[in-house]
Amino acid sequence: MKAISFDTITGLNISPYTCYEWVSDAIAHKADAVLPAKTSLKPGIEGVFYNTMPVLIPPKVGGVKEVTRYPKRVPSLDSQILLYDLQTGQDLALLDGNWITAMRTGAVAAHSIKLLANPDFSTLGFIGLGNTARAALLVLLALYPDRPMTVKLKKYKDQHESFAERFKEYANVTFLYCDEYEDVVRESDVVVSAATVFETDICSDDCFKEGVLVVPIHTRGFTNCDLFFDKVFADDVNHVKGFRYFSQFKSFAEVADVVSGQKPGRENSRERILAYNIGIALHDIYFASKIYEMCGENCPEVNLNPPTAKFWV
Repeated sequence: MKAISFDTITGLNISPYTCYEWVSDAIAHKADAVLPAKTSLKPGIEGVFYNTMPVLIPPKVGGVKEVTRYPKRVPSLDSQILLYDLQTGQDLALLDGNWITAMRTGAVAAHSIKLLANPDFSTLGFIGLGNTARAALLVLLALYPDRPMTVKLKKYKDQHESFAERFKEYANVTFLYCDEYEDVVRESDVVVSAATVFETDICSDDCFKEGVLVVPIHTRGFTNCDLFFDKVFADDVNHVKGFRYFSQFKSFAEVADVVSGQKPGRENSRERILAYNIGIALHDIYFASKIYEMCGENCPEVNLNPPTAKFWV
């Protein structure tokens, strides 16, 4: 069994465009996967959870990602991934899940934007400016390297300035700083929210222009949109069917069904569309399998197997 660390993964220099290709392939083959909904365990400590995310991807691999959140820990979110050979049951690798989580989530957001936004989008609003939001913009810029974009950022401590600094070499991007969430959302063609916690909805209905695409990566803050947006899409129905307003969505489909042509995506420039990128283990384990292949012999072995003798107790 290989042990694949965060530093090993980042040392592979996987490009943002490659991340887009990986999520595109995973989404296109979602119907082949065995994908139960994630299980969330909460020990009764404020803001703490353990999320278990299993998947089987025939014919080659299966695995599980464990995500934990402790608000006072830095970083508050942490994750590990176990990867298995689906044909033999051999444990292949234990991987750090943090780079994979950020980049697959950002790539899925960019995939949704390419698939569901108005084709001529140019103004984007970003709320929550951590690694996931940075990953989303990195992948988006890989897809549209020459398109002029105005990116509006919600001011928060010094994060908006740090975010803009990260992308200063991209000549096609202009950054605007906004004091209020409403200012980020109004007149934006695309709104990406990577904030992990909102107690209430952050904008009134009139903030959302015709034709807007909203991508609430962590699902919080936009439940009012559930009731009046023209279409709602998600990674997986089992992960959203428990939402309070699920039965009141005007139209719902999985993103994979749009990719396969079974369901329509955007049908006109006026539709307001919500894309819930919940984050599913399919993406994580697909990335893990690709990284395992890339690592080859360059990772240490960890023996977690029981002894070969029939009895050891």
